[in-house]
Amino acid sequence: MSDQSTELNLAEIEARLSHSNIAALPHTKVSLFLESCIEKMGQFVSWIWLLLMLLIVGNALMRYFFNTTFVALEELQWHLYAVGFMLGLSYCFIHDGHVRVDALAEHWSMKRRVWIEVFGISLLLLPFCFVMFNYALPFVERSYRLNEVSPSFDGLPMRWVLKSFILIALALLIMAAVSRWLRCVAFLNGALTSRPSND
Repeated sequence: MSDQSTELNLAEIEARLSHSNIAALPHTKVSLFLESCIEKMGQFVSWIWLLLMLLIVGNALMRYFFNTTFVALEELQWHLYAVGFMLGLSYCFIHDGHVRVDALAEHWSMKRRVWIEVFGISLLLLPFCFVMFNYALPFVERSYRLNEVSPSFDGLPMRWVLKSFILIALALLIMAAVSRWLRCVAFLNGALTSRPSND
């Protein structure tokens, strides 16, 4: 039985090292649900990187020891990297692991940082996700209708399956953005109902 006082909270340590404000944002029921879905998806998708590493090693061994290669496996290698990266975006966002320009923000109050987060999500991130989803939908639909396959000989079939991960990744990123927006609004509501601030 482990002592709870000695257990490491890696998310909290990472947040403190990156000057993140995510730990101070309160959760709502909706944000908890959305983030738990993204968390489970992120943990499942993390196995892609192990599969990708094994695939890269296998392709290299076949090339150097047996002087042979399979086009489908090389294409799968490229696509797994893209899928892992795209599906990891939402997981990275809810853990505040993405790149920020903290040169100015680290000197600002929490309230100001949260207001900027709300405006950034409302005016930049969510509109970007909706526009990209709108463009990606016919892109995937056309691939499905044509039953698109790789142009390479012995390449991968059903490319629409791979392209559909663009839609899944954007949907997850929208969920993450909505969750963060709700948490920011909950924080600001709490700040308004508590004592007046100097900000």
